[in-house]
Order: sequence, then C-alpha cells, then structure tokens
Amino acid sequence: MADVDLAQLRALAAVVDEGSFDAAASALHLTPSAVSQRIKALEQSAGRVLVRRTKPTEATEAGHAYLRLARQVEALVQDVRAEVDTDEQRPPTIPLAINGDSLATWVLPALAGLSGTTCFDIRREDEGRTADLLRSGTVMAAITSDASPVQGCRSTRLGTMRYRPMASPAFVAEWFADGVDPMSLARAPVVVFDRNDDLQDAYLRQRSRRRLNPPRQHVPASSQFAEAIVLGLGWGMLPKEQSEKAERAGLLVEIDPGRHIDVTLYWQQWTLQTPALEATAQAIRVAAADHLT
Repeated sequence: MADVDLAQLRALAAVVDEGSFDAAASALHLTPSAVSQRIKALEQSAGRVLVRRTKPTEATEAGHAYLRLARQVEALVQDVRAEVDTDEQRPPTIPLAINGDSLATWVLPALAGLSGTTCFDIRREDEGRTADLLRSGTVMAAITSDASPVQGCRSTRLGTMRYRPMASPAFVAEWFADGVDPMSLARAPVVVFDRNDDLQDAYLRQRSRRRLNPPRQHVPASSQFAEAIVLGLGWGMLPKEQSEKAERAGLLVEIDPGRHIDVTLYWQQWTLQTPALEATAQAIRVAAADHLT
C-alpha cells in the first residue's frame, strides 16, 4: 500500500457517510471539486476504484478496506487530541450497529452513562446483518448473532434473547380458539418487523414440516411492533423485556406455551483499542449480563 493521506481518508469517509460529493463537501467545509480531487488521488494511490458514483455514493469492496482504515485513523487521532489537548472538550464519536430489539430494551440505558464522554452514531439493523456494517467499515462495533469475528475484529458472547410467540387474548380467542396447530397458524395474521425478520418464520418451521405463509403485517419499528401485537393486528415473537409489562396487565398471552426461539448475541468490535471504544464495550457487557441469559 502506498502512503495514505489523512485528508484523503477523511474525504472518503465523508463521501460514503453523507451519500454524495456535494454533501461531503459541505460536511468538510470544502468545495465539491476539492473533495473529488482527494478521492481521485486516493484511488490513484490505491490503484483501484474506491467509490461508486451512485446515488447515494457507496464504497466498493476495496473501498470498504480503506473506509475501515479511515475510521481507525480518525479514532486514534481523536484519542491523541484528547490526551494532548486537555481543553479539547469534544467527545469522540463511536459508530455502532445494534439490532432493533436490543436497542428498544436494554442498550440505550447502558450507553446513557457514557453520554458525557462519548457520542454515538447508532445504525439499527437486524442482528443477522449488523456484522455486514463492520465488514464495510461503517461501524466500529456491533451486536450481532454472528459468532465468527469479522476480519480485524474480536467477538465476545453477550448472552441469549428468548423470544416467545405472543398475542392479545382477543386475538387468541378469534384465531386459536381450538388451539395452535399448523392449520390455524397458516390462517392467523402474523406481525413481522421487516423483510429480513426471520423470527416468526423460524417458529413456524418448528410447528410444521411444510412452509406456512400466513397473512403478514409489516411494522418496522420495535416499540410499534410490540404495540401492533397488543392491539391485535397479529401474533409475533417478543422478548420478555417487551412483553412482561403487557402480560402483567393481561394485554398479552403466550399462544403456544413452552415454545420459543433463542437468539445468541455477540459483541464484535475492532481489535484497535481506544478508551472510548473499550468503555462502550464494558457498558454493553455489564448490561448484557443483567438482561440476557
């Protein structure tokens, strides 16, 4: 690899993060021409295209490697500034990828204790896909269901989230009056988070050897997902942290007691160590020990 210019790396990160050369120029207080020149110079140094000139702009496969480098260099620069300049009050920013259910239940309280020393740029993504954001260099750490460390990262088991099939009592009376079986599950509407959400289908595969395709309600927000189930739009898989209050109030019941889906979660982060990243990891591990099994 030829010598890499820090300003060029910052331009690459800005172009990918902001989605266009014009937006990157605004974020960096430069002209679009200056940003374009820096990207071209970096690509010439790398000997390959690093940015797809699409809308929004995207890093190529080679660009992802340089993007990771840009994030790592910027993290080190932030640490040195904080160490050398004691008057530097701007906290470092840690980009994270977190699955929606963890974000809606136990992660935010864990991060709140670091609010005075660290800023967070959180990307919500399914736990089966958060590791992709690590591979692309978009984030420094992620909560993922993938145990295998992404290249340049280390992986730590956090624990297991248990999901149970839940519904409102009125929904159960209407759709499962004679009990839960493949026939009733094929008819009853189900609430799913988005097109990547496989939890409900994993449960359906437990209950039938044939593929079941019930009517689907798509609700892509964790709190509204749980609310949709309480309101009777369908049944769905919920962790205890989201269901227990409604269960105590009689608003939710298990439709199939004893059945559940367990999802084991892992914390993956760069092997590069910075004080802010290590403090974040420690906060996540402590909270996970309290909320996961």
